[in-house]
Amino acid sequence: MDETSDEPPTSAVILDNCHFSQVIFNNVEKFYVPGGDVTCYYTLTQNIVPRRKDWVGIFRVGWKTTREYYTFMWAPLPSDVHSDTTVQQQILFKAYYLPKDDEYYQFCYVDQDGVVRGASVPFQFRAETEDDILVVTTQGEVEEIELQNKNLREENEELKASCACLQKQNIALQEELKKTQELQNSLESLRSNTEKLELELNSLKKENKHLKEVDGCREAELHQLKEQIQNVTSEKERLETRLKTALDHMDQLQSQVLNYEREVESLSHMDHDKTEQLESLKEENRQLRMTRTQQEQNKELECCMENLKALEAKLSLRLSHCLQNEQQQNRDLMEELEEQKHLFQILQAKKNEADEENQKLREENDELLRHLSHAREVSSFSVVSQAQAPVPAPEAGGLLFGNPYCAAGANLGAGAADVASIRKCPMCDEVFPEDIETSQYEAHVQSHLLECPLCSKSFEKSNKQVFDDHVFCHGLE
Repeated sequence: MDETSDEPPTSAVILDNCHFSQVIFNNVEKFYVPGGDVTCYYTLTQNIVPRRKDWVGIFRVGWKTTREYYTFMWAPLPSDVHSDTTVQQQILFKAYYLPKDDEYYQFCYVDQDGVVRGASVPFQFRAETEDDILVVTTQGEVEEIELQNKNLREENEELKASCACLQKQNIALQEELKKTQELQNSLESLRSNTEKLELELNSLKKENKHLKEVDGCREAELHQLKEQIQNVTSEKERLETRLKTALDHMDQLQSQVLNYEREVESLSHMDHDKTEQLESLKEENRQLRMTRTQQEQNKELECCMENLKALEAKLSLRLSHCLQNEQQQNRDLMEELEEQKHLFQILQAKKNEADEENQKLREENDELLRHLSHAREVSSFSVVSQAQAPVPAPEAGGLLFGNPYCAAGANLGAGAADVASIRKCPMCDEVFPEDIETSQYEAHVQSHLLECPLCSKSFEKSNKQVFDDHVFCHGLE
């Protein structure tokens, strides 16, 4: 039993017996021995969908609600919850949590809504008896038992009637529960609508406040416009008065103009002669202006020419400075280019010399290898107790600064016993035992060399400058 603070879901109402067939209990014994664990076997039909909070409880026979369980265990979920076939399940009830009396009990499967989905046949917790007991009763006891049975039947009928009444009440309560849920759903929708309306109301209040502020500004502007209209109206009246006065004055002027026209007609004849004299004077004045204008234009042209000459001198001076700077830069670049070419020729010559030396060393290395292979063949037939380990062939370009087998090649004429001498590093003169592995010896010799990452040629670490020059030559190529 999972005795925790998490109580199982229960219900105060018993449903119809049709729900009891959704879970079928199998292999239920008539009685179980006290003090031992009890395994409950049951089958989930396709009419039920198991859920996480379903549980199996042990109830005393005659229970009315699922709250009257004695003990319970959480029902395990099957691997396929939505299976269309029946599923076999089992639960183990520990002996500590089982009843200790000999009353009748039964297993009940209750879902997470507190509804019973299956019930087992009754069983007892008592010790197993070997023989059946023969009970002998008298006629009076039989009559008493029959009377008890009659009373029990009447009580059963009453219980059935009360059960039917309770079922009706259950149906009514379920309908009320549905209505309550509908009302709760409608209440939730009303609450959400109320919240939305409150939000809209707040936004409308803010908008109304803003409109009131705008309305106040508009009223101030309207007051200013009214004052401007009054000022314009007064100005209009004043202008109308002035216009009327001006019209009267214009009438007077028109009468004066008529008089003046008459005088002008009389004076026009006198003015004709003066006009001819004026025309002649204008012609003379025009000729004089043309002469003066030409002189001014000549002076302006002379000033422009002087400015252009000064500007040309400045530009030529500035251009000569630029040319001198560029020529100096070109000379510096040419000198630097000559130095680079000379350095490249020197490095190229060094590279050629190193290639020739490397080629010679390769030829010497091949010849030494041939001698060494021949020496190993001779030493295989000698009576020497210890055989010489094979000398590894060096990588191409790895003998640029010396042959690690020169000592062995110089002593080839001494016989196979001399070839079997101990190994010695040609770089640091370190002596190695004859049983050293070839890979270790090669790794030691290679640690003294630098290998070019472009052409795989090898150089001694002590001559790192030569190695750097070699790599730099690759960069120039």
